[in-house]
Amino acid sequence: MALNIPRINVPITWRLRRVWLIGAGLLVLLIGYNSCTTYVKPGEAGVKQIKFGMGKGIEPFVYTTGLHYVGAGETIHRFPMRVQVLELSNSRAERSEDLEGHRVAPGVNIQTSEGYTVQVDVTVLYRVADPLKVMTTIGPGRLFEDSAVIPRAQQDLRRALGELDAEDFYRGNKRTEKARDAQAALEVELKDKGIEVMQVLVRRYTYDQRYQQAIEQRKIQDQTVYKNEAEAKAATANAAKNKIVAEGAASVQVELARGEAEVKKLEAQADLYRRQKAADGDLLVKLAEAQGTELENQALRAG
Repeated sequence: MALNIPRINVPITWRLRRVWLIGAGLLVLLIGYNSCTTYVKPGEAGVKQIKFGMGKGIEPFVYTTGLHYVGAGETIHRFPMRVQVLELSNSRAERSEDLEGHRVAPGVNIQTSEGYTVQVDVTVLYRVADPLKVMTTIGPGRLFEDSAVIPRAQQDLRRALGELDAEDFYRGNKRTEKARDAQAALEVELKDKGIEVMQVLVRRYTYDQRYQQAIEQRKIQDQTVYKNEAEAKAATANAAKNKIVAEGAASVQVELARGEAEVKKLEAQADLYRRQKAADGDLLVKLAEAQGTELENQALRAG
């Protein structure tokens, strides 16, 4: 015998209310989860700052990749640990601001010892070696770029490259030496702030217009002098070559004439020898004929 269990009809309004309650609870949990945790990405490091309460200040601990709990009044500041690229350039073509870890700032104007201005494009490669030291000496976020790396790099480059004459920029060894001096100074200044400078590269330099015209005119004059000297040397070498060729041709003609004389001499000697042998042969024939005739006469007389 089947049992008839009465169905209880739940009002639709109660169902909707339950869905809203569940959704609201999940939303509260999600907001609480996000507000109480910070995710440190690969290639990053975190430093926790406690803003109030016991232990207020910077926590002496570096957080590595992963999800970390953050309490009330606490913030984990994240710092990049990969190599960072700073481009100091005024050229739009030189800029690549869309790349992560790639910062662009205005180029460096160098005042040379003669008073000319040279605009220099420089690339600085560096990395955050000690995020805790960066946090305590500079501050959170990208302050290490605006407050330390950019102004210090510009200052040290102006000081080092400003010792060059305008024309020294054409001399790669001098320009490279001063770039190394700027790098050494920048390394010392940023090391205590937890930043390691890896390379300072002078990629491009542009003179102001008045010096550019003067140096181009000077280079044209120098090149003209070098061209004339090269043409004079080439003419001298060509004359020496022609002399050697002429002497060689004369030597060949002398040797050819000597060879022809030897050939004629040998031909004359051969002809003389042939005629002498022919004469000797004719003489022997004549003698033989005379003896034959004599013998024939003797035989006739005896008969």
